[in-house]
Amino acid sequence: MIDLSIEASSEHGPTLACRAFGVSRATFYRHRDPQPSENAKIPRHPRQLSEEEQHNVLNTLNSEPYMDESVPEVYADLLDQGTYLCSQRTMYRILEANQAVRERRDQRRHPEYTKPELLATAPNQVWSWDITKLKGPRKWSYFYLYVIMDIYSRCVVGWMVAGRESASLAERLIMETCEKQDIAKNQLTIHADRGTSMKSKLVAQLMADMGITKTHSRPHTSNDNPYSEAQFKTLKYRHSFPKSFGSIEDTQAYLRGFFEWYNQIHKHSGIGYVTPQSLHAGQAHEIRQKRQRVLAQAYEKHPERFVKGMSQPPIIPTAAWINKPAEIAA
Repeated sequence: MIDLSIEASSEHGPTLACRAFGVSRATFYRHRDPQPSENAKIPRHPRQLSEEEQHNVLNTLNSEPYMDESVPEVYADLLDQGTYLCSQRTMYRILEANQAVRERRDQRRHPEYTKPELLATAPNQVWSWDITKLKGPRKWSYFYLYVIMDIYSRCVVGWMVAGRESASLAERLIMETCEKQDIAKNQLTIHADRGTSMKSKLVAQLMADMGITKTHSRPHTSNDNPYSEAQFKTLKYRHSFPKSFGSIEDTQAYLRGFFEWYNQIHKHSGIGYVTPQSLHAGQAHEIRQKRQRVLAQAYEKHPERFVKGMSQPPIIPTAAWINKPAEIAA
């Protein structure tokens, strides 16, 4: 058995000596410098505060004058009084040892926001609305476009353009659109992001009076309002969309033509390539049946041209989700 208590040769050093005897250096050092037992009393460092001094520091920090003050403020105030207890870092160390260091500004912490999960299986069940800025004739001048969209049909059911963002204008647009769509009480949910107008008391009170359920996106989560975001992208990526608008009248004229195209001509990929207006009016399934008949006739005439059998027209979706739950998506 190797005597590990023997010091390694100063000529060769511990590394070569351990290698020669087939002993790891960790084993050598563990036997040469054994750790003190758990019951052994560790001597106090000469710079360490005594237990009485630590209690005095903790009691001072928790006293009435200082219990709501930061450590640097307490430290400075004690110096002004001619008192030095310890360094600021030692104060923090004592507080940490006594679980007394924490964020005091609870009121500034963000609350937990619920993930919105909304389902529409027919028109006029769930609407999404938002406001976007359009460049005006001068630098830093803008027009504000308000748009309300039905998430099931993708139909823009209401819109307006104004020179400012205003809760009262939003209230008027929502009220007029509900009247135009003949919305009954407790029929509709309206979803929006967390903009100033969307969260205003004026709009909230209107929705409460009309029996409309309101929901909001989580902060900085554009996926919580995907339909409005996608519609604005379609608008601004349109080949005819101008870099800026000369006046509010020009803006209204352009948008009138755009929304007519979007609702009545544009075949939307998300709803089986039918127009939003046709799905909103309940005509989309008839359109699909007609497409099916055309494909059937083509198949009967030339079946050899359909390698995988008769083709099917795009499917009309039966539901639209905002944040479909994982168990349903699976």
